[in-house]
Amino acid sequence: MDRFEAMRTLVAAVNGGSLSAASRTLGVPLPTVSRRVSDLEAHLRAQLVVRTSRKLLLTDAGQAFVATCRRILDELDEAERFATGEYRAPRGDMLITAPIMFGRMHVEPVVLEFLKAYPEINVRLVLADYVVDLVENHVDLAVRIGPLPDSSLVATKLGAVRWVTCASPSYLAARSMPGNVEALAAHDCIAFERLYTTDVWTFQKGAETVAVPIRPRFAVNTADGAIDAAIAGAGIARILSYQAAEAIADGRLVVVLEAFQPEPLPVHLVHTGQAIMPLKLRAFADFATPRLKDRLSSA
Repeated sequence: MDRFEAMRTLVAAVNGGSLSAASRTLGVPLPTVSRRVSDLEAHLRAQLVVRTSRKLLLTDAGQAFVATCRRILDELDEAERFATGEYRAPRGDMLITAPIMFGRMHVEPVVLEFLKAYPEINVRLVLADYVVDLVENHVDLAVRIGPLPDSSLVATKLGAVRWVTCASPSYLAARSMPGNVEALAAHDCIAFERLYTTDVWTFQKGAETVAVPIRPRFAVNTADGAIDAAIAGAGIARILSYQAAEAIADGRLVVVLEAFQPEPLPVHLVHTGQAIMPLKLRAFADFATPRLKDRLSSA
């Protein structure tokens, strides 16, 4: 039995929640995955997992063993990366995350430029409108929008974006332009939601931040969906400036309540700040930072 192979298989099964998920992730047959886990349990003379029809559950022994496996495999991966020269020349694989629309509009073009300049580096770009844990998911670099919580992450500020409240000319012609934030109570609103319901928007009145209840007639979990609904005249939407820039520029959307918009949101490039930084990360940070700053300055 190859113990490292068995450990990787067990961790993949736990990460995916099932032996089938590990089979897909590793690209090996399901019976092989099952045999590796069983062989590992036989070697340890301990039950590590409980197999149910729906998911995989760790026993107490399994929880402790998997935690140790993760540490050992991380150290092994680090040793392999060092041996292949990631710390001597910019080469290897990178995982980068960014919000969906910002990533598509700004990060992906920069990544594609970077790949031309560094042919020995491969990049996997994951776009998601939620915070991805860098350590747990082995992420090398991430673009984060909004205030950063206190953490050990190393952050480089790229610029800022702002919230804009907007609607289509046809909607405003039919329902009138809101003159103040209180007027939103009489309007149909479009909520851009993630996994939670949004029924309050915050605005700035001088030095005071005010929370304004809204009446979402339509809610959607992507910025594209909120923009499309606003252009179609479904109501007033509140989205980030870079998301609405094109529709505002060509007149499909009109900004309202501009005097009451809250403070801009900072945009950062973050990484975990490992003691010895692989040259591929340093190369990308040096390459991407000025380019993303330029893009944000004109957004």
